[in-house]
Amino acid sequence: LQKAAQNLKSIIPIKFHISSRTDTGVHALCNSAHLDIQRAPGKAPFHARELVCSLNHYLKPEPIRILSAHRVADSFHARFSAQSRTYVYRLLVGCSHHSEIPVFERDLCWAPAGGQDAAGFLLGTHDFSTFRSLNSETPFKSPVKTILQADVRPSSGLLSHHYEYRGLEFLELEFRSRSFLYRQVVRRMAGALVAVGQGKLSPCHIKELLEKKDSRAFPPYAMAPPSGLFLKSVAY
Repeated sequence: LQKAAQNLKSIIPIKFHISSRTDTGVHALCNSAHLDIQRAPGKAPFHARELVCSLNHYLKPEPIRILSAHRVADSFHARFSAQSRTYVYRLLVGCSHHSEIPVFERDLCWAPAGGQDAAGFLLGTHDFSTFRSLNSETPFKSPVKTILQADVRPSSGLLSHHYEYRGLEFLELEFRSRSFLYRQVVRRMAGALVAVGQGKLSPCHIKELLEKKDSRAFPPYAMAPPSGLFLKSVAY
């Protein structure tokens, strides 16, 4: 993005401010960012469609596209003005071996053995210390977050109607909150729910993990991989 924006020939340096940061390997269905552009004297401001087409032209080799652009007030900030963020974790149930994952779904879902059912324990305001990783920011960031939505629902896979006979089932875990703790919180929640479905944890263990408030108490086998996680949307 930063490199593509240099071609807009702004007379001030362009810096992108992104709404959310994610782990390596996580995807985004839709993300938000803001930037300031100042054109040379005598040049009219970019129209939204012109800006979208120009950036996408220079982003051709990259797995990223600009979907839309809007003019905003100077007080707007892509990260701090956000009211909520929604993440989706995609699961594939019915695979006995990773080689059974459809080729079009590789690196876009997780295929564990078993299901999940304990999402309700995560709803509401909790201390999520157990569900975060330790880093240099840990002592300065409050671990208290409010999960506004934690749903499990059936989904469909890419071209899944062509291999229905294989007995594969897609599920989506959807989480919404104003903000999430840095690194791996959603992956830990998804992994813990899968561990419940596998019988490795009981539903009440989710509540116990929250009450321990200690990241070292989180079972290492319950970490979901980044490939199934998608930032779905950011609301303002």
